[in-house]
Amino acid sequence: MSNISYYDYIIIGNGLAGLQLALKMAEDHFFDSKTIALIDPSNKNTNDKTWSFWEKDDGQWKSIIHKTWQRASVLTNQKKIDLKLKPYYYKSIKSIDFYNDAKAKLNACKNITFIREKVISLEESHTPVVKTINQHFSGSHVFDSRVPEAFSFNLEDSISIIQHFKGWVIKTEDDVFDERTLTMMDYRLKDGNQTTFTYILPFSKTEALVEFTYFTSDLVNEKTYDHYLKTYIKDFLKIETYQVIETETGQIAMTNFSFEKFNTKYVTKIGTGGGWVKSSTGYSFKNTEKKIKIILANLKSDRLASKGLFKKRFQFYDKIFLKVLKDDNHKGEWIFQQFYDKNTIQTMFRFLDEDSSFIEELKIMWSLFSWSFIKSFFKTL
Repeated sequence: MSNISYYDYIIIGNGLAGLQLALKMAEDHFFDSKTIALIDPSNKNTNDKTWSFWEKDDGQWKSIIHKTWQRASVLTNQKKIDLKLKPYYYKSIKSIDFYNDAKAKLNACKNITFIREKVISLEESHTPVVKTINQHFSGSHVFDSRVPEAFSFNLEDSISIIQHFKGWVIKTEDDVFDERTLTMMDYRLKDGNQTTFTYILPFSKTEALVEFTYFTSDLVNEKTYDHYLKTYIKDFLKIETYQVIETETGQIAMTNFSFEKFNTKYVTKIGTGGGWVKSSTGYSFKNTEKKIKIILANLKSDRLASKGLFKKRFQFYDKIFLKVLKDDNHKGEWIFQQFYDKNTIQTMFRFLDEDSSFIEELKIMWSLFSWSFIKSFFKTL
């Protein structure tokens, strides 16, 4: 293998984690002299998803934010909970805007190279070797976003739920949406005795993303999603005439599988493949930003790149939550009603960001006090 190309850092996958990592390296002068390769078979030129998150200030993504909100609502069959998010803003970014912005910035960096190849293997050693169909690459450290082959939704030693959904961006003839308020969860339309809800991001008075979402162990077919989307738009939004201008689908693993055990001295798993998706919610955008900050600090201090990426007590909380959803999936509506009715949204955001105090965490857990949680607590222990 005399034709191996060497890079200081190799990033496998140009998704959210890979591009965010490369962008932060490009902004830090410490990495100016380092060569960086991003390997992915896709050129990322389609709008394949919408990322949403919350933060207090403008943040680093201000130029590509599609829409922001400071009001939200959660609806159940018992009540409507109105949420004033201030000082937080709930923000939405279209993936194509993120991809285009990231590629433009990274293509301007002489030390960063995009490689359009599919990785077929990674050989770990003091100098890892990444093999694609046509080439071989080596580096001092590899960041790998691929999900480990050992992961499965049916493993006995981990708990997994699938967050799966289909969303339509619809355009209406009349002004029907309150563009100031997003619907975080509406549980009034259900698919049987399962945790399902509708999520609405109103981009304007005449345009919104309407998404039907499941937190379940099993998937459904396309016609099922379509049925519930049509039903919700007609019966709950009272919209008869509309045009579907975009469609998005997704499957997100909500799991306590130990992705971190695949991190080594020379290879760090990132993104979904590294367990960076918040297992109790499926949110990943800000989680990714925070973990990359830790990785860069570790690299600059010559520490293990993956040191300190996870907080044990929040992994414990997430495991309890997953256990309840797995064993009593119909409890989802009650759980989220308690979350947002018994705690302030600001407290919940801090909790989900893993920045809350222990006292706040106790209050949140107390708000979920039930026999299901007691059982899950002791099983998790």
